[in-house]
Amino acid sequence: MTDDDKMSTDTPAPKPEKKKTGGQPSASEESASPYPDMEFAQDMHKLTVKAVGVDAAFQTKVFKRIAEDLENPSLYRILQTTLQVDAGVLSESDLKALEEKNADRVKELEAKVEEAKESAGDMEVMDARVEIARFASKALTKDETLEAYKKLLELPKISSGKKIDSLMESSRVASFYGDAEKSAEFVESAKKLATEGGGGDWDRRNRLKVYRGLGRLLERDIKGAAAPLIDCIATFSCKICSYPSFIIYATLSNLLHLPRPQIKEKILDGPEILSVANEIPEVIQLVKALYDCDYKAYLNAMVAVEPTLQADRYLQPHLAYWMRELHILAHKQFLDSYKSVTLQAMADAFGVSTGFIDAHASQFIAAGRLSAKIDKFGGVIITNRPDLKNAQYREMIQKGDLLLNRIQKLARVVDL
Repeated sequence: MTDDDKMSTDTPAPKPEKKKTGGQPSASEESASPYPDMEFAQDMHKLTVKAVGVDAAFQTKVFKRIAEDLENPSLYRILQTTLQVDAGVLSESDLKALEEKNADRVKELEAKVEEAKESAGDMEVMDARVEIARFASKALTKDETLEAYKKLLELPKISSGKKIDSLMESSRVASFYGDAEKSAEFVESAKKLATEGGGGDWDRRNRLKVYRGLGRLLERDIKGAAAPLIDCIATFSCKICSYPSFIIYATLSNLLHLPRPQIKEKILDGPEILSVANEIPEVIQLVKALYDCDYKAYLNAMVAVEPTLQADRYLQPHLAYWMRELHILAHKQFLDSYKSVTLQAMADAFGVSTGFIDAHASQFIAAGRLSAKIDKFGGVIITNRPDLKNAQYREMIQKGDLLLNRIQKLARVVDL
């Protein structure tokens, strides 16, 4: 059984009663730190990429939030440098005053840790460390925050469940600052604890699946992200993103890989997805148009959904990939119905010119993404359905050659 199998929640069971471990809630996301606010990370991303609807008022609102709510001078400077603007909300002297205020607060919290060590127990020491880590995630730098969580994780009597929670919060901090690699490292450490350390209760394991699914989106492993994301729709309880955003991730990733009947069952008729359909109409229209084989509406929906992809920090890094894959998906579905079809008929179905179809289809065919060829003289696209048995035979031969090469290398090492 693989680790993914162990963490599967295809048939969600009723949530077990949560037991308290050492005075801390065992896995409730309600007890997790509200900082860093991942929705605020989306707002900063929108500013950075100049997403549709972002204006000077929105920019001022973001900087005011950093100054007045977070009181985070480091983040304020980072965003100013990234945007190459003077936000005008805080002066340099204001930023230095905030830094001094935060340094004084850290000293107070460290004093509480020392006091707890001298006059209280391990739980009080852990609570004091948690308070420092969560203050840091709000007002200090990424490195200072991760160091605060590291000290928390190094406490001698911290439970495996609390370690998992701390690792997931560390992952959120790294993700907030755009460090996808470090975020993935924390998630892998938490997964290892959940599967081997005995601290992975039902709620934590579900949240870990969400964290890992979003990490795979950033890695462009869309197929790897699709299954865990849609599995967690009914049990979503994470602060790493909003629920409508999560539905967008689950919907788009599964649209590329689910068979057509399951698109109807799991997406268009899914009660959880229907509950937020009014908040993401452009995504729902995209799925509906593909399912209804309304390719003209589908291309229009692609145009409508592009600003949503552009404004999202998980989807925007691979925007060109998403748009290309959505195009290929429609071309494949259309051509699957025909042995041959004229370019004009396909152009009429998509509501575009024959030149548009010719240019796109030829690119996809050359890249090996469409099993077809274009007879330009006759103005026809002829589909070439691959021989599955031959493909499996070739794959077996390739894997066999690879295995033999590895055995030969191993034999040489053993001989030495």
